[in-house]
Amino acid sequence: MTVRPRRSELATPASNEWMFAKAAASGADLVFLDLEDAVAPAEREGSRAKAAAALRDLDWGRTARAVRINGIDTRWAHGDVIEVVTGAREALDVIIVPKVRRARDVWWVDVLLTQLEDTLGLRKRVALEVLIEETEGLQNVDEIARASERLEAIIFGAGDFSASQGARVDTNFDPVVDYPGDLWHYARARVVVAARAAGIDAIDAPFPNFRDPDAYRVACERAAAMGYTGKWAIHPSQVELANAAFAPTPDEIAHARKVVAAYREAEASGRGATGLDGMLVDAAHLRHADNITRTAELFGL
Repeated sequence: MTVRPRRSELATPASNEWMFAKAAASGADLVFLDLEDAVAPAEREGSRAKAAAALRDLDWGRTARAVRINGIDTRWAHGDVIEVVTGAREALDVIIVPKVRRARDVWWVDVLLTQLEDTLGLRKRVALEVLIEETEGLQNVDEIARASERLEAIIFGAGDFSASQGARVDTNFDPVVDYPGDLWHYARARVVVAARAAGIDAIDAPFPNFRDPDAYRVACERAAAMGYTGKWAIHPSQVELANAAFAPTPDEIAHARKVVAAYREAEASGRGATGLDGMLVDAAHLRHADNITRTAELFGL
C-alpha cells in the first residue's frame, strides 16, 4: 500500500473543465474529479473523457489524482471505471467508491480494476478509497476496511449518511436543534477505529459552508484530535486550512523528537522509562512521538 498525504481531498465536478487547472494548482494533497453527485445525470457519461484528459494532461505536481465513480448499484459505475482508467492509464492514482454498504462492493471494483490493468498492461495499480455514507455501510465498516489490498482510506460522508439515518439536519449536516456534542461522533469513531485497525487512513466529511473558514478549521481540528488523517474540501479556500490542521506543528515535532531521544537514551541505559520536562516518558509516549515524527517526514516538515 502506498502511504501518501491526505490532509486535504478537494472535490471538483468532472463536468466543469474550467475548474480543473485551479484544482491542480490548489495545493491539495489529493484532488478527485467527481463523476457522481456533483454532475447532472445527463452529463455523467460525457464527463468521463474530460476527467481522463485532465488527469493525463495537466501538471498536478505532488497532488494525488483521483476520480469518484458512481455507486456500483447504478448503470454508470462499470463505464466510469473502464473509460477513465483506459483514458487516464497511469495518470490515475485513486478511485473513490461512494455509498459502500458491504465488503463485496469493494471486491467488485477491485476485480474489475485487476482485469483492466492486466488488459492494458499497466505497471501501477490504482488504489481505492471508499465512502461510508449509508447506515448499512457503518454496520459493516470493519469488514469493508479489510476488503481489498488496494484500499488506502475510508471516508465518512455525513450528507448521505444523515439521510440514510433519517436525521434532522440543516444544509451543513448539523442538527436543526440544540444537540449536546457532535451528532456524528459515534459514526466518526466507528470509521476511524475500523480504518486504523486495518492500517489505513480515515478522512472526515465535507463541510458545505465554505464561507465560514473558522468553523471549518474547528471541524478539522476536532477530526484530527480523533485520529483522522484529513478532511474533504469542497472549495479551494478550504485546502490550506485542512493542510495546516492535519499537520503537526513545529512545537509538536520538536517535542516528539525530544521524547524519542530521551526514551532511546533511557533504553540504552537499561531503563524502560525516563523523565522529560517534569513528565514521565514511557513506551506509550514513544508511540505517540513516533506517529508525529513519521507524519512530519511524510509532509517534509
